[in-house]
Order: sequence, then C-alpha cells, then structure tokens
Amino acid sequence: MAEKSVCKGSRPDVDFSYFGGAESLTEGKRAPRRTTVASPTEQDDGLSYPGLPQNPSDFLWLMTEEPHRSRRMAIIKAHPEVTKLMGREPLTKYVVLAVVSLQISIAVYLRHSHPLSAWFLFLAYAVGGTANHNLFLAIHEITHNLAFKGVNANKALAVFANLPIGIPYSAAFKKYHIEHHKHLGEDGIDTDLPTNLELLCLNNVLGKTFFATFQIFFYALRPGFVRTQTPTKWHLINLVVQLIFDAVLVQLFGVRPLLYLLFSSFFAGSLHPCAGHFIAEHYVWDGLNQETYSYYGPLNILAYNVGYHNEHHDFPSVPWTRLPALRALAPEFYDTLPSHPSWPMVIVNFIRDAEVGMFARGKRLPKATATGVGRTSYLQTGDVTDSGGSSSGERD
Repeated sequence: MAEKSVCKGSRPDVDFSYFGGAESLTEGKRAPRRTTVASPTEQDDGLSYPGLPQNPSDFLWLMTEEPHRSRRMAIIKAHPEVTKLMGREPLTKYVVLAVVSLQISIAVYLRHSHPLSAWFLFLAYAVGGTANHNLFLAIHEITHNLAFKGVNANKALAVFANLPIGIPYSAAFKKYHIEHHKHLGEDGIDTDLPTNLELLCLNNVLGKTFFATFQIFFYALRPGFVRTQTPTKWHLINLVVQLIFDAVLVQLFGVRPLLYLLFSSFFAGSLHPCAGHFIAEHYVWDGLNQETYSYYGPLNILAYNVGYHNEHHDFPSVPWTRLPALRALAPEFYDTLPSHPSWPMVIVNFIRDAEVGMFARGKRLPKATATGVGRTSYLQTGDVTDSGGSSSGERD
C-alpha cells in the first residue's frame, strides 16, 4: 500500500527498486492516462499508468520485431475463418464517386464567393476538410487493392479519388505506404516517422502546435527528403491527369473552385477532428511501448474505419467494411490492447501533454543494419501486451 502511494497511478506490480527513486521527478506531474482498454487485464487495468514516461530527448528505440506479423499468425491459428473477411469491397468505388462529385459540386458552387469569406472557409473546413480527408483514406484503402480485383483498376480509381485533393499524390503514396506496413518503425524506410530535425525543432508546446496545424505538409514533404522514389508511369499519369483537371477547372470556373479544393486538403490534415488519426495511430502514449493504437468511435464512419488500425495492420487485405467484424471475431487479441477514445482529444493531448511529442515514436534500425549496432533501447518496465497478443519482446 505504501509503495502504491509513492507513485500514484502507476501499476502496483512495477518494481521501483530498478529506477533509483526517479519516480520523484514525475510524481504529481503526470497527466491523466489518455488511452483506454475495453477488457482490462491484470497487466493493464486501463486506469493506471502502464509504465514510466519516455525519455523526451530521443525516440523509443526498439530491438524487437514489429508486432503485427506475429499477431496475424496467432489470429489465423485461433480463428482460421478470418480469411473469409479478406478481399475487395465493391462499395468503395461508389463512395469515392459520391465524395468526388460532392467536392466538385461545392467547388463550382463557390466560384463567386470570396476565398476568405466566412461561408467559403466554413464549407472548406467543415465539409471540404471532411470530404478530402475521406478521399485521403479512400486512396489508402485503394492502395491495398481493395476496390477492384486488378492492380491497374485500383491505381486508376486512386488517381480519380485524387482529383479534389488538388495535388497529385496517390501514386507516390502507394509505395511509401506499403513500405510503412512492411518496415514499420524502421528508421530511414518508414517515412511516417518524424526525423531528427523534427525532434530537435518541434519538441515543445509551440512546436507541437505548429506540427499539428501543418502536419499535411510534413506528410507530403518528409518522404521526399527521407526516401526518394523512382518515378513510374503511374506517377506520370497521376501528375498529368491532376494538372489537366486543375487547368480545366480554372479555365471553366476561375481559380476559386481550385482554392476551395486546396483549402479543403489543408484543413483535412490540420486541426480537424478527423486529422487526429494521423497522431493517434502510431505515437506512443502513457508509458507504453505499443506502436499501434486503434480508435473505435463514431468518426470511423467518415474515415473508412481507419480507426481500426491494429486490425488494419494485422490484416491489410481485410477491407474497411469488415474491420469491425475482425475485431469482433478476435476480441481476446484486440480488446486487451490500449486504444484511443477520441481523435479530437488526441490532438489536444498531443499538444499539451509533456509525456508525448515528436519523440514518442517507436523506431528500430533497418533489418539490414540492425545487427552489430549499439543503440539504446528505451523499453519501459512492465509486461505490456504487444499487438501479437504476447509480451513486448515480440513486437512489430
């Protein structure tokens, strides 16, 4: 009982003799726990801190494998019927058509409105930001070839979904995103990871506010600095089709419709409720060393169920409409994992909490160079369940 009072909110099974009294540095200063657990366990009650705060001067360097492969294998073994959930979703193309039509219609409707008027900005944020965010995630879904059987048909649909975004990106996104799945957390390969420069410049409240406001630019520009791609014919098709669409739109209706689409894309990746998923998915929270987090709230309706992110990384071939069924099929694997209760509050808590920031990402050395390199591994004490259903030593 006395030990529990020493570090209120920490797990009672943690042996503090290993920390030399360091808990006094954070005693009474830690923010409330931000993640929740649907089915609490002895290892994680969903209320207390699962571990000590991360060292804010560096990323969480992991010496372990990413967790999704091992959990996928365990789920297939326990529930072989999971394979029936895999495969394309015909509904996707119709949703894409509807949202693209909506955005073009609003853009043309606003051709006589001033771009800085309240009505223009309101529609660009509330409707356009939500719609273009939906299209970002449509491209994400299509990247996994889940709209059609054929690869080229999926790529063509992604180029079409890209039109209201205003800037070509669907072709480049595909390779970067597949690498993100295959090499989760690998420094220099997974371009979803913040760079050392971002850690140096943005690791405070002002920097985090700047990042959250302009994160769309970080995700758009960072890959080009970290890992350039060799252009393919689909990069050229994406570029040419987008430029023709933009030019025709401006020629027929003036520049304001295009500005509406570009404003929509900016708001979609800025301080927008749906944009919380960018931070929620892979930033480390609450002293955990868990790399991927899900969100099961209502905003998934607008976002192709991308909140089911552990489920998606475990089974990228399960389409958005069946991700809830995947979770329901294997609750023993998913309901014990910490998840986020709110995307908007993820943005707020990311900015204001000292325990999370640009440093709060799990990184590992690329597989080719992982052996023989002596990086410090800041793995918190505590047997946190990994995404494969086992201890943190078998993570992604």
